[in-house]
Amino acid sequence: MERTCFNTELNLNNVGQEVSLVGWVSKRRNLGSILFIDLRDRSGIIQVVVNEDVECPDIRNEYVISVKGIVSKKDNPNPNLKTGQIEVVAKEITLINTAKTTPLIIADETDALEDTRLKYRYLDLRRPIMQHYLDIRHNIKMATHRYLDSYKFVEVETPILTLSTPEGARDYLVPSRVHQGRFYALPQSPQLFKQLLMIGGFERYYQIARCFRDEDLRADRQPDFTQIDIETSFLDQDQFLTMMEGLIKEIFKSTVNYDVKLPLRRIPYQYAMDTYGSDKPDTRFGMELHNLKDLLINSSFVGYQTAEAISGIKVENVAQSTSRKVIDNLNLEAKKYGLGGITVLKIENGALTGSFLKFLDENQQVGLIEEFKAKNNDIILIAAGPYNRVMPLLGALRCKYARELNLIKPNTYDLLWVVDFPLFERDVESGAITSTHHPFTRPRDEDLHYLDSDPTKILTYAYDIVINGYEAGGGSLRIYDQNVQKKIFEVLGLTEEDIQRKFGFFIDAFQYGTPPHAGMAFGLDRLAMILGGTDNIRDVIAFPKNLAAVCPMTNAPSCVDEEQLNDLGIEIKK
Repeated sequence: MERTCFNTELNLNNVGQEVSLVGWVSKRRNLGSILFIDLRDRSGIIQVVVNEDVECPDIRNEYVISVKGIVSKKDNPNPNLKTGQIEVVAKEITLINTAKTTPLIIADETDALEDTRLKYRYLDLRRPIMQHYLDIRHNIKMATHRYLDSYKFVEVETPILTLSTPEGARDYLVPSRVHQGRFYALPQSPQLFKQLLMIGGFERYYQIARCFRDEDLRADRQPDFTQIDIETSFLDQDQFLTMMEGLIKEIFKSTVNYDVKLPLRRIPYQYAMDTYGSDKPDTRFGMELHNLKDLLINSSFVGYQTAEAISGIKVENVAQSTSRKVIDNLNLEAKKYGLGGITVLKIENGALTGSFLKFLDENQQVGLIEEFKAKNNDIILIAAGPYNRVMPLLGALRCKYARELNLIKPNTYDLLWVVDFPLFERDVESGAITSTHHPFTRPRDEDLHYLDSDPTKILTYAYDIVINGYEAGGGSLRIYDQNVQKKIFEVLGLTEEDIQRKFGFFIDAFQYGTPPHAGMAFGLDRLAMILGGTDNIRDVIAFPKNLAAVCPMTNAPSCVDEEQLNDLGIEIKK
């Protein structure tokens, strides 16, 4: 099929030239003696003018056509189009294919609900904004390939059918037909294999890796996702993070032409939690948390007297709009985090107001105003209870108010590292010790002695990169001493049998000269979401699942034939 070029490759320099174009009819306007067609192809839209002396088939929106004509300068340019200064005066129009009326508007702004968009995803993908999102994703991958290749990284594919190992989420299991009763697992990440590649001597590995986790979904999470997976040998933490900062700089420059200023800030995990209530803090605005334990622990409120943590935030100029209903909703939010409620105090006429004041003496009331430098019409929100419930609640409220009050400047980027994560965390309900990241994260050398006394005090050589309040990637230096690795498995309560069953092949490999190594993974979907300017990860994935982990287009997951189940030796429990 003859085609001279893509639509948006034409400009004023092409005026007078004859061209052949193909695409979809985005819009048609019939003025009787003249017909205007907005022709859309992969690159964008160009206006086609069809005079009455040109034979034109009956065409409708989304019909596929070819156009042969002369590029002409427009009398009235359209500044909203890349091709707005020109148009193509048609000499010949050919109908290639017809189309039914689409169930959604094919434009940046559409009227369709998300389920309709997902059901007819192939139509949704015609929308220019969707193609922009996937262009961003493509450019991230191309920048990654260029940058890592320049540093002598080798791209290696790791297995999709692998062993089920505990990595923090449920595995997707794949039954074996040949070995009935046995199962493969889809990889939650290539973690073990990329470390084995370091033992194999590759030194610098990367992969645009597909990963699978059977977990509850949200706006920035999918059951199958893609990460830029990286592992290196013989680099310390500073060297590795500097190299990764270079990659991020290249990605931002190549995709959105933004110059990331290096080096990035590094914030200790504890500081992030104490100050922002999150290990992925958005620091584009203030509203920092204040530790109020020393000030309020001696109040007459029993909940404060016994609390592990008492902290608060100030929200400016919202006291008048903070109604009883708003306060009730704040208390409901606190209950979601396992707390009984939240204290709400208003500042009016230079003093605190609120029913909770009966628990605070005059010094404590004055102390709160001074601590927050609070002014009239401000409110102070105070939460008390277990540390790992109080801080996330206040961190979430901080971000909620920032969005509602438009405190975040649009089209800005805030990048930082969060470092010095704890190696272990203790479950509030059961008291059990679990890995904060994964059990292969290397403890800081100066903290190793805590393995025998108090493992929860151990900090690690772990790091997350945070962009605009999203965790965009994370990793660590890895354990390469087999004795340390064994000790950490023991702290996690794994028996020798558990270790051999779940990690036997991995532990065996450590006996053959393991180099010091470090790595991380960037979330490709999340990076594309941030750089594309959307808050919905499904926008940047060609064929995503909805929040119920269902694909409305293919109806996956679906039932399978009894014959297939019999081949696998599987019976479905009713």
